Amino acid sequence: MDYKERIEIDIEKLAKNLKEIESIKFSEKEKEVVERAKNYGDDTSYYAKKEDYMTAFGCITYAHGLIDSLRLIHNLI
Repeated sequence: MDYKERIEIDIEKLAKNLKEIESIKFSEKEKEVVERAKNYGDDTSYYAKKEDYMTAFGCITYAHGLIDSLRLIHNLI
């Protein structure tokens, strides 16, 4: 699997995880975390289009970490 393909898969996983948490009543700070994760997801796409796969991978990894922390707090993982 090449970098581009891996990033595309991770973008799909992020979308799935964001969908999973839509119904949760978050605190204001948690909502900020969700927004940051979405922004990092957008950054991922931006850098992938520029073929800067290293930066894109860093962004998507960070986005997943943010969402996973919320999923852990709310007993989804």
